[in-house]
Amino acid sequence: MAKQVAIVAVAQNAGAESKDNFYDQAYAVTKEVLDKAGMTRDDIGTVISASSDVFHGGISCANSYYWETTGAFLKNASRQDGESLFALFYGAMRIMTGHYDTALVIGLCKGSENPPNDTCTLMYADPFYQRGVGLTETMAAALQMRLYMERYGITEEQCAKVAVKNLGNGLRNPYAHKKGRYTVDDILGSERLIDPLTALQVAPKSEGMVALILASAKKAKEIADKPVWINGFGSSLDNYYVGDRDLLNGQLKNAADRAYKMAGITDPEKKIDVAEITEPYAFQELMWYEGLGFCKEGEGGRLMDSGFTEMNGRIPVNPSGGVLANNPYVSRGLQRVVEAVLQIRGEAGEKQVPKTVKTALAHGTHGYAGQCHAVAILGR
Repeated sequence: MAKQVAIVAVAQNAGAESKDNFYDQAYAVTKEVLDKAGMTRDDIGTVISASSDVFHGGISCANSYYWETTGAFLKNASRQDGESLFALFYGAMRIMTGHYDTALVIGLCKGSENPPNDTCTLMYADPFYQRGVGLTETMAAALQMRLYMERYGITEEQCAKVAVKNLGNGLRNPYAHKKGRYTVDDILGSERLIDPLTALQVAPKSEGMVALILASAKKAKEIADKPVWINGFGSSLDNYYVGDRDLLNGQLKNAADRAYKMAGITDPEKKIDVAEITEPYAFQELMWYEGLGFCKEGEGGRLMDSGFTEMNGRIPVNPSGGVLANNPYVSRGLQRVVEAVLQIRGEAGEKQVPKTVKTALAHGTHGYAGQCHAVAILGR
């Protein structure tokens, strides 16, 4: 990377429904992250927010609604909608230009005030042909899951193991919304939403305010004892229509390859120490293993069976519980970054993996069946 950019402070709130209003929650995480860095809003050069207007926020012109409570008043600022990891990339690139030394990146989602996720995702569909038949993100995921199982012999039990792992990991995470000690039978015996998906394999609707402060290399060394460096990032977007895509050969590999190339990683299986992956549906974590290069195509189920991604495995995946445990729809990608930063710093508490973490991966996805993917590589 031509100019190094570091994450110097992070903050987040809990995923369960809160009586605190949107303003108070947004202010709290912004104030917390500034206090951790020993900064005031006057010290921030630029602000990038990840938020939603009508669909997941119920607010018109969201970036006009919350600017003052998040410290962006009279600041050079911009807003990103969709996959929130793009806000991190945007903030990093602003610093890389040399115009700014610091950036505040925020992700805002108060899920308890939003409609059900699929009431919103129905609006993603083409209004003339697909919305009328009820195509939603969950329906697209169910089609993808069935195809995945049939093409590669993946079993429902292997998919359910992801939920067992992640909801169990959530027990160690004080911010997690949905957590518990479940068996594979519990997961498969929960309500069947859209065959073959069951309720415990689908992410909840959570709160989620997230804040990070980015800084240039020079500034980072002044602010933080343990800066976490953004070593690489990449993204890729697939066709809009689900029928125009191979649902098992999406854009994650392209996004990951770009991030790995930028970070100088040629063998991710050996280089990545921990990964925080956005898995709105349990089976997708198995697919994302493959797209990220942790195993070959069609081998995600066997990798799960091997224990490779457990807390004490070679690459622990979602020690926080992932999105199945906490799903602030708009800010969930940025939340993966926060969790990765905590792992690298050794500050993840009960969910800290039992090894030294030098390099971590954060992943976000948005759209039907993983239409868009973004990957960030973070390191000491």
